[in-house]
Amino acid sequence: MRVLIIGCHGQVGSCVTEKLANNENSVVLALDRTHLDITDQGAVNAAVVEFQPTIVINAAAYTAVDKAEKEVEVSYAINCNGPKYLAQAAQSVGAAILHISTDYVFEGNKAGEYVETDITSPQSVYGESKLAGEIAVAQACEKHVILRTAWVFSERGNNFVKTMLRLGAIRNELNIVGDQFGGPTYAGDIANTLIQIARHITEDDIVEYGVYHYSGLPHVSWFEFADAIFDVAVEQGIVGKKPNLMSITTEQYPTPAKRPNNSRLSTEKITQYFSIEASDWNVALQNLTAYTGQ
Repeated sequence: MRVLIIGCHGQVGSCVTEKLANNENSVVLALDRTHLDITDQGAVNAAVVEFQPTIVINAAAYTAVDKAEKEVEVSYAINCNGPKYLAQAAQSVGAAILHISTDYVFEGNKAGEYVETDITSPQSVYGESKLAGEIAVAQACEKHVILRTAWVFSERGNNFVKTMLRLGAIRNELNIVGDQFGGPTYAGDIANTLIQIARHITEDDIVEYGVYHYSGLPHVSWFEFADAIFDVAVEQGIVGKKPNLMSITTEQYPTPAKRPNNSRLSTEKITQYFSIEASDWNVALQNLTAYTGQ
């Protein structure tokens, strides 16, 4: 398969690129924003026509959730227009597009897990721009898989795990939000999921295109996730002592953008159609030295 990876230096994009780099059955072109501005439709068309991919993986996004409240145009340009141009270009060469989206497309007030057919109602500019991107991709390319995920973490970039380890090394007490719930998701597992779906498409399997949820289990609060992180960090000698963790409410930690209180995503559909199991974030935490650069 010929795979065009967009956003190759992000948490997910770098994992996909690394996993496909030495795969003899794949020809890969990995691009970041210095190589391709996805908000430039002409540049996107030229890149896709020249490479002739069979699969386009879009792992690029504007993810500065709070800044997006002010940088509305930039957020929409990257999260909506860029994916639309990629999807249109993919359609023109007969390629499939795999596009990463987010739990932020939901209001976050449902009692149980969100399924793919639940009504979307984003509460932030970031969520609105990502939903607009989903709609644009679905309309522009027949062969599309939109993968909604949540609470992404990895050894690269900025994420909750790395922030906790950094703060835990210098503070004795940390306040962590305890009334937002979701499924922490390891970027390496998202990458494996994208590659597995790409292979299904490439091997001409019957693929049910559309929206899928993929995130980690078990579902926890940010407070519970932090507690687990520090248990492992102490066990592995990364921090000498576990800081005193205090559970606080969302109201006690105000942010410019509203976060979903419930980010629990059901992964039953992706298991049913692709035999892909939910990410086990506990397993991904077992090598925390990789998150500290040690």
